[in-house]
Amino acid sequence: MSHNHVHNIKYSNEKKTLIVIIVTVITMVAEIVFGYITNSMALLADGFHMGTHALALGLTFAAYVLIRKLKNSVFFPNGTEKIGTLAAYTSSIFLGLTGFWIIFEAIVRLIKPISIHFDEAIIVAIIGLLVNASCILIMEKGNDGHNKHPDSSDYNFMAAYYHILADALTSVFAIAALFAGKYLHIFCLDALVGILGGILILRWTVSLLKQTTPILIDMKKQ
Repeated sequence: MSHNHVHNIKYSNEKKTLIVIIVTVITMVAEIVFGYITNSMALLADGFHMGTHALALGLTFAAYVLIRKLKNSVFFPNGTEKIGTLAAYTSSIFLGLTGFWIIFEAIVRLIKPISIHFDEAIIVAIIGLLVNASCILIMEKGNDGHNKHPDSSDYNFMAAYYHILADALTSVFAIAALFAGKYLHIFCLDALVGILGGILILRWTVSLLKQTTPILIDMKKQ
């Protein structure tokens, strides 16, 4: 693979990231506005939750812009690739914090259950899943127009992809748990699947940290 081809992949990923940011921000604004209009706490909460993902995606996009703008800078004689790696490392830390927060909230709900407005919560979860599914399709679409798994060598893009995948996974688990609570009256399932989702997110975090840390500290391979 040539050096120029690597940059072509990154430019493609930069455009995909920008599209996903736009979709996320539009959804965030819509949920917050309608949340205020309808006094829906679920919509408001999910809208602000979307905002955290928009920030993470913004970090990814900013890294791409810096890589492109500074690639010929005398201040980076060895290239700007580590900017993307640093952004991925930082984003993975936010991803890990999200995983811990989900687990903590789930444990709190197991200890002190709260009443859930199932119909409203299911609608919000479905909206979130549809938005995240569309973003995943955008991120997985290759230059040839076919869907495939994102290039795992672009850690910056993979970090953004994991953020969206984590949110989609959380929505799937939430929908299943909410239906179980609404129709089967199994209320603890909502918290249990939250813990499961949080653990899976932490596994992705560890994987990404293991891949990016050696690059940042110039660790030699055994």
